Amino acid sequence: MFSIKIQTAPFSQKEIKQKLPAHNCGAIVSFIGIVRGFDEKEPLDYLYLEHFPSVTEQEIERIIQLAKNRWDIQSCHVIHRVGNLKIGEEIVLVLTAATHRKAAFEATEFIMDYLKSEAPFWKKEFFKNGQSRWVKAKQSDLNEKGRWSNND
Repeated sequence: MFSIKIQTAPFSQKEIKQKLPAHNCGAIVSFIGIVRGFDEKEPLDYLYLEHFPSVTEQEIERIIQLAKNRWDIQSCHVIHRVGNLKIGEEIVLVLTAATHRKAAFEATEFIMDYLKSEAPFWKKEFFKNGQSRWVKAKQSDLNEKGRWSNND
């Protein structure tokens, strides 16, 4: 089972885990991203995310397919929130089930690295000082994705 959801509402990891197949699954790895309260220097008030409906889901589906081509994963669920997000709120969930733990860990990390660098989301940071700015791609995120480039 593979699913992708883009939503404004909070998500429940427990609810998603209950849908995972129990047979042939030796490991489940989950990653939850949280909205940090700062950028490099300034305290953040909140974060705003937008996306391009259907295009974003198609890109995430492509990323999951790349992971499926590399690892024997039985299930993957990606939920990404958009809209206004407060500090400390969950922003993304990647939940991957595989026969073996290494595949589950690596596939989850791969998917997150690609989400950070290739999924069409646009982030705007709103700071406590009243200023705001659109977030540019970070070289560190591109470097992380580059670790996987030998077989894309």
